[in-house]
Amino acid sequence: MQIQKDNVVTLHYTVSTIEGDMIDSSHEAPPMSFLQGSHFMIEGIEDALVGKTKGDKFSVTVNPDKAYGERHDDLIQEVPADMFEGMDVDVGMSFRATTDDGEQSVIIIDKTDTTVTVDGNHPLAGMSLAFDVEVVDVREASADEIKHGHVHGEGGCGHSH
Repeated sequence: MQIQKDNVVTLHYTVSTIEGDMIDSSHEAPPMSFLQGSHFMIEGIEDALVGKTKGDKFSVTVNPDKAYGERHDDLIQEVPADMFEGMDVDVGMSFRATTDDGEQSVIIIDKTDTTVTVDGNHPLAGMSLAFDVEVVDVREASADEIKHGHVHGEGGCGHSH
């Protein structure tokens, strides 16, 4: 079966910088399953999977526009340290922040006695990424999986919709 929208795809991957530094790999865990076309995976991987079949192995370079986007300097902000009163914050911490545009993940990139600098960019924004992918399985999604927009495990999805 060739991968197309609304198939359940199970795969292993390794992602690296284009310089070859490994960022993440699924090989130390069970393979990942997702609903093709649900935007669970970055666009560049979903695009590269179309037409592939069980057992296919391939490498693909994904540019920022099809991965985590370009970096935006306006997403870096210095805020007063007293906004974090009662919290123990350190460089590298990430958390959810409430912004004018809703909830957003931010990472603390600098800290002084009076200010904390947060970055709302995804850590991989602006980077081209190299993926090695192995398609472990492909199957038709159930009607419920398509309706819910995600893969269900044995016995359902474990939550109500």
